[in-house]
Amino acid sequence: MSLGIVILGVGRWGKHLVRNFANHPRVHLIAIVDPHQEQLAECRERFSLGENTILAESWQSIREHSSIDAVVIATPASTHYALILDALQLGYHVFTEKPLTLEPTECLELCQLAQQKQLQLFVDHTYLFNPAVEGGKKAIADGAIGNLRYGYASRTHLAPVRQDVDALWDLAIHDIGIFNYWLGQTPICVRAIGNIWLQPEGKMEFPAHKQNKQLPLSDLVWVTLTYPGGFQAQIHLCWCNPDKQRRLCAVGDRGTLIFDEMQTDSLLTLQRGTFKREETDFIPTDIATETLTLDTYEPLGRVCDRFIESIQTQTPSPISSGWVGLELVKILDALTRSLQQGGENIFLS
Repeated sequence: MSLGIVILGVGRWGKHLVRNFANHPRVHLIAIVDPHQEQLAECRERFSLGENTILAESWQSIREHSSIDAVVIATPASTHYALILDALQLGYHVFTEKPLTLEPTECLELCQLAQQKQLQLFVDHTYLFNPAVEGGKKAIADGAIGNLRYGYASRTHLAPVRQDVDALWDLAIHDIGIFNYWLGQTPICVRAIGNIWLQPEGKMEFPAHKQNKQLPLSDLVWVTLTYPGGFQAQIHLCWCNPDKQRRLCAVGDRGTLIFDEMQTDSLLTLQRGTFKREETDFIPTDIATETLTLDTYEPLGRVCDRFIESIQTQTPSPISSGWVGLELVKILDALTRSLQQGGENIFLS
């Protein structure tokens, strides 16, 4: 039985979602929605959408279509809350681009509503479905790097520069999500410091009812996450750095696990090494490098498939449910407060 789906937003990422859902054997793509007619026309031609797929310029014009089972949202984060709330109230399952919303209280409300109405609220945490990230989770669980000590990550590039959210909200969710997944934990304390160069007068875009919040657009952010047991992760985020990096590492007492997206032939590497004590000296020993073998599949394709599966089995995803999205928004919100307070530690309950 196919599920009737409407996709809201067909920009850069929305087009990837159209491609995946339009070709999914258990999906009937009812409509795509975007205020830009040229985007809709491009999707029609690029993905050979039949005349039965409606091209709509507004959600209001399509929201009560009788065949809708689920709504896919790929619109700016500031619009998520209102759209998700409306879709859930209409009885539709929801797949949304991350972050779930910009406010933890709104995330909690949406999670509770979805649970009350027995609907699936699914957040597109694509990285958690990446074969390298799944491989890293297994390697850590198998003890490949021994007892965990600390982690670090860099996510930098030169553009695109967002005008609706800062570098923290744009970039950090990926690496925080991976560390949480690898550790099977969430941080108990966070801190962040940042710099603003490009848009000193810019402000994050919040929904109309949140306009009293005035958050500047940081171009560079340094994040520290402290987990139960003392593991710390440091994350470097910047969108005005010509040195593009997509690298995340977990260090243990027997080696380091490295996920590096820029190394397409060796996405996940295990670098082993320990010390041998000789009197007062520490001598490196057991040095070895291994490129881990990974499964081959498109992460977003798996994300879309898991959303359909979660609906058909009425089983929330353990790594992409609204509740997981809520935890990540709580962390981002705490990091924002730390930024505003000049890098103060913020403790999470």
